[in-house]
Order: sequence, then structure tokens, then C-alpha cells
Amino acid sequence: MHLTVEPRVLYFGTPVVLLSTSNEDGSANLAPMSSAWWVDQSCMLGLDETSHTTKNLISTGECVLNLASSDLVGAVDRLALLTGSPVVPEHKLRKGYRYERDKFKAAGLTETASEKVRPPRVAQCPVHLEAVVDRVHPFGEDGSGLVAVEARVVRVHVEESLLIPGDRRHIDADRWDPLIMKFCEFYGNSRNVHPSRLASAWAIPGPTSANTGA
Repeated sequence: MHLTVEPRVLYFGTPVVLLSTSNEDGSANLAPMSSAWWVDQSCMLGLDETSHTTKNLISTGECVLNLASSDLVGAVDRLALLTGSPVVPEHKLRKGYRYERDKFKAAGLTETASEKVRPPRVAQCPVHLEAVVDRVHPFGEDGSGLVAVEARVVRVHVEESLLIPGDRRHIDADRWDPLIMKFCEFYGNSRNVHPSRLASAWAIPGPTSANTGA
């Protein structure tokens, strides 16, 4: 039997992306997000328009989509309630966000140079997608505070152990265990792998947008 329901969020399972961008002073910002999908060589990123990540994307037009495996869940969760904005928006303050300038250090992750764009890659992530911004679209109802960023992938890096031996064009799906966010909880290999700070923050009333780039 099906019931008519009104879920707080439509997050049935999407991959977690650590989105690296460049700040005004050239330093790196790093934010977890999971409103992402791909077609051909382009991807669409759903983001909070007030986030520091969004502002960096608009001003620099570059990013790296670092795809996290399930064993990186602890590092991802350490980033969940951090923002690169020195002035934290009110709706994020209510959910417990705080400013952090060096998010790589806070998460225990390592920067490594990109080849086509300025933002660094996350060394520990098995997949790096260097990308440039093509368009930014308003998203959702008026006043939603959300944007959809259309980015084009210009360089792909994949950990060798994920590739089919002797083949640089095909990834072995059985070896790739992505970190998935389902209804604000972390999953890998179809099981819950770590408590989520974001899920706790979502219990606080107010505007919500799951993992939309701080």
C-alpha cells in the first residue's frame, strides 16, 4: 500500500562530493555536497546561493569535484558544519555552523595540485573531476535560496586500483564504493557507515538544503 506523504527532503541517495574552489586570496575552500548529477561530460550542482563555495564558483569559474569513497566518511563529517564565509549566514548559525579558514586541515585531508584548474584536488579521494563553470541557473521556487551550477569536466583522475587492468577508459564498478547520502545519513555498500552531524542540524527548524556547499 502506498501512502501520500510530505517528506522533509527528497534525498533518496546521491554521491557525496568534496567540492574544492579557490578563495579570493588564492587559498582553497573545501565543502561537502551531494546534490550532483552527470550527463556526458557535464554535471549539475545544486547549491545554496549564500554559500562561500557558490560565491567562489561564480567569481572564479573553476572547481574540482572530488568523489569520496565510504572510508572517508569521518573526514566528510568533520566538514559538515564548517563554512568558508567569515560572516556566517543566520540560517547556518542556527544549525551550528562555524567559520573555518583551512578546511583541508580541519578535515585531515591533503591538497594536491590540479592540472587544468586552480583549485586543488583532495589527495585521499579516489576520483577527481577538474571542471569549469558554464552557467548558473536559479533553482526551485522564488525565494528558495538555491542555484543550479552547470559545470563541464575538463580533466579526470582515477585511482589506478579502480580501473579494469590495462584499460584507462573503464572503471570497475565492483571496486568503486562511493559514499552515498540518503536522507542526510551516510551510506556505503548499502549500509549506514557513520553518524551524520548534518542530520542533527536538520532537526533544527528553518530553511534546509542538504549538503549544498559551505
